[in-house]
Amino acid sequence: MALINRITKLFRADLHAVLDNIEEPEQLLKQAIREMQQDLYATEDTIAHLQKSQRKIESRHSQLKQSMDKYPAELDLCFQSEEEDLARSLIKRQLETTQLRDHLASQNESIQQQIAELQSRRSEKQMQLESMQQKAELLIAEATVLQGDPLSPWDNPATSINTDEIEIAFLNEKQRRQ
Repeated sequence: MALINRITKLFRADLHAVLDNIEEPEQLLKQAIREMQQDLYATEDTIAHLQKSQRKIESRHSQLKQSMDKYPAELDLCFQSEEEDLARSLIKRQLETTQLRDHLASQNESIQQQIAELQSRRSEKQMQLESMQQKAELLIAEATVLQGDPLSPWDNPATSINTDEIEIAFLNEKQRRQ
């Protein structure tokens, strides 16, 4: 049973290694960056839509406030002319307007919270995107360097060592060991 498990693990490891070689890491990284950018654009669109809704609500709220300012004078006029039915109708509209204004204020507050949360997420996503773009640039730069020079830096020394340096290092080591 243990032998079968080990063979299965080896097969999976080989299969994953083959898949890793088939996939191009640079292309996968670029695709991940594109997806992050699309997500960031979608977040920005949502923020813009919410801000537009907020402006509409604020505009409607200010219109309601202006109409609320007119009610006291109209009510005074109704009471002076002893039009109680008209006064009741005005009071009803005043209460409805107050209720609608309060509802719009709570909607506005909710939208402000949503915008703040989305802006925070957008900032986080922007930082993640910038970080990923920097890493991608480094990886692509490393890949191009390695493709241009198949030898590792240790295989291709920049300096040459002459026999005199070897003899001096040999004598230093010999003296240190005595």
